[in-house]
This record gives sequence, structure tokens and C-alpha cells, in this order.
Amino acid sequence: MCSRSTGASFDALIGRVGLFGQTAVTAGEIRKTAGSGYLCRQHQHRRHRKTPTVIALVEYLKKRGLNPHVVSRGYGGSLRGPVRVNERVHKASQVGDEPILISSFCPVWVARDRAAGGFAAANAGADVIILDDGFQNPAVEKDISIIVVDAVSGFGNGRVFPAGPLREPIGLGLGRADALVVIGPEKAQQQFAADWSPIPNLPVIGGQLKPLEMGMDWNGHKVFAFAGIGRPEKFFATLRGLGADILHTEALSDHQPLTRRLLERLEADAFFKGAQLVTTEKDAVRLPEDFRFKVLTLAVRLELADWTPIERLLQNAGINRRAL
Repeated sequence: MCSRSTGASFDALIGRVGLFGQTAVTAGEIRKTAGSGYLCRQHQHRRHRKTPTVIALVEYLKKRGLNPHVVSRGYGGSLRGPVRVNERVHKASQVGDEPILISSFCPVWVARDRAAGGFAAANAGADVIILDDGFQNPAVEKDISIIVVDAVSGFGNGRVFPAGPLREPIGLGLGRADALVVIGPEKAQQQFAADWSPIPNLPVIGGQLKPLEMGMDWNGHKVFAFAGIGRPEKFFATLRGLGADILHTEALSDHQPLTRRLLERLEADAFFKGAQLVTTEKDAVRLPEDFRFKVLTLAVRLELADWTPIERLLQNAGINRRAL
């Protein structure tokens, strides 16, 4: 069993894990996250795509009649696990913000020991295990590798760390992949294709993050937007695209603690501007419970142009539909 390190900015792998006795879906980071500020910023960019990708995989597997569980390291949390995330009990400081968000869609286990987390999920009845951020985990033998890359940032400068953000040359990484998902606006996808083609013998699937329809009319709505994700400008641009009148934007660092002092300052600033506070779905789970009613949330979901290549890969791997 060996890990696969690739040159993309995010990956998802689908495979069988004999250790657990279940089908496993592994998703994780593959750029370097330590070192220069450049690399840290690239790490933040990835996380804005990683969670929507995991959620999209979960929802797709559930529609196929499967019972997926997610196993996460719990980045930013204090608990070592394995522990099943309970959004009503746990805080982001304990299990991380992303596991809390994903737990709204399926059972999530936080475990520093990913194998122990996998066993816990299997014993709880999972027939599919998604290893969030588990790309380099050597305990997993992968059947299907799906690399996901941001259309705007692409593969960075195309160089291997420390000269760039990649763990290995692009060709070697893509040579072991089964599909490439490129996430971003249509024009950015076209530019990615022009910059990085040809990509031989690899299905390329376009995807976009779209606002979730929640019955909210954002047109003309005066808002004070804040976000602690890798590229907050994308969140602000989405709000503008919906017609919101943004009076102020506050870009926070990824996973920045939402302290009482910070939130009270944001609330006061929004009040004096006559604006409504609004943030991302990932940031919202880190809000204190008594503050959540003061903030509107704009959620996004990943929409792929075509699931057929992934469906074909699932079938070839023996991951069959089940009756609902």
C-alpha cells in the first residue's frame, strides 16, 4: 500500500480499503502547507474547494443508495478521537470547522489516527468511508483517483516544492489519476485548458461553485460581508453577482477564531453602516450560538458539468448502486 502524491491543488480518491472491509473515498490536500507565505496562501485557497467537493461526493453517493461516512483529521481541533462529530455538542475548537459543516450531510468522525477513525466508521455501519484530507495516508490502497484543481490558480508556477507548491512533477501526478475536475468560472476553465493542455488520457470535468437557493432575495440588500476562507474575494464576488449591495467587506484569515471582541466590532460597524452581517457557511459554524441569529449565511454547492466519468469509474471499481 502506498500513498499517491500529485501536483494538483486538491484531490479525491475512491478506492477499496481491505483494512476496513468497506469501500473508501479519500479526499485530501496534496500541496505543501508549511514553509513560505506563498505556500500557506495556496493551502488556504484549496480549502475553499475541498469542503464543497467532499459534500458533493457525499450527496452523490447517498443518491446511489450508499451510506457514506467521513473521517477527518479535524484540522484546527483539539480532540484526537476517534469521535463522531455532533454539531449540537462539539465546537470548531474541538473538531475543526469543516467536520462540523460536513456533519450536516453525513456522519463524520474526527481521528488523528485515520485507521482508527475508519474502523469506527465501519463499525457504525458505513459502507463507504471518505477520508477527508487523506491523500498521503499510506494505509489506503486506492482504486480511483480524482484530482481536483482550481481553474484560476491551476498548478501554481508548475514547480516542485520548495520552488513551487507541488509535491512532484505534474506529469507524474496526473499519470496516476483517473479523472481531473477543474473548478471555476467557464472563462477560467478555458484559460486553464490553454495553459496546461494537453492532459493525455484523462477525463477532464468542469465544475462550478453555485449559490444554494434558500429563498433569499439578495438584490439591493445592504450587507456587511466577512469571510475567513482562502479567497474571500470569491465570496464577495458571489454576493455581488446575486445583486447584494455590499457596503463593506472584511477578509479574515482561514480558520481565524471568531472571538467575542471581533464579532462585537463587526456587529457595531455593520450597525452604523445600516447593513446586515453575512458570512460563508464554513465561517457560520464557528459563530457562538447566541450570535448566529445576527448573521445571514450564503451557502455554495459544487455543480459538475458531467458526472458520467465518475459514475463509470465507480462502476469499474465495483461500487454499485443500491436500492433506495
